[in-house]
Amino acid sequence: MKTAHVISSACAFAVGIAVGKLWLNPGDNHPSESGDAALVRSLLDENLTERTFDFATVARACSGKSVLPLSDDPAHQRVLSAIGTALAETIRELNAEDSPVRKLRRINEASRFFEDGLLARLDAMPGLRCDTPPTRAGVRQRSGYPDLRVTDEASGAVFYLDPKLVEHGSENSTLRTFYFEPKNETLKITDDAVHLLAGIEHDGSESQWTFSGWRLVDLSTLRVRLKAEFQASNAELYQKSSLTRLPESR
Repeated sequence: MKTAHVISSACAFAVGIAVGKLWLNPGDNHPSESGDAALVRSLLDENLTERTFDFATVARACSGKSVLPLSDDPAHQRVLSAIGTALAETIRELNAEDSPVRKLRRINEASRFFEDGLLARLDAMPGLRCDTPPTRAGVRQRSGYPDLRVTDEASGAVFYLDPKLVEHGSENSTLRTFYFEPKNETLKITDDAVHLLAGIEHDGSESQWTFSGWRLVDLSTLRVRLKAEFQASNAELYQKSSLTRLPESR
């Protein structure tokens, strides 16, 4: 089983803004324009989609908590070793012929099996606790970053762990695969902690998935981009907007 420490690559964190009707002419500059229009203009002037940001800066700005770098500290090394063992055991289990993952059509559906396997194994190890991170309100939820919270009991050090599935050979792909959507109510970063992403490699064989190894990424050095988009749901499109009905065909 192979492991590797990867420094970082540019990924993206997503922010969605829902709007009703907005008329925008970039060439106009009306002092009496609405607050929404002024805000949109100021965001466009920042050229945010072309800029990159330190993930550590983004996380601290949203949570008030520090993203700590991985180091040679004994607690860090204990947890790294434990994560490596848990990953190896989980991969071995999910590569078995009778593994439920082998029957899945979409690889993304396998993520929860890795989350469950890592959580159970890490929490069973002496000196460690592993659970689902609570939100600021104390609610434990599976969705959203990060997936797992590991605590070294001897030192009290906290590690956030986010397992991701990645097809072997796709390391240079520009497809966005890391997302952090900051929301006050559901924010799950509540500790100063080391942030780790476990990239679990698979062979791309649909419904016969085989997992070959992993890479651990220290997110304290990660650079991210903001994807700003205006969006609306079907409910907003078809129930809250003006509808024009075409004559029924005869």
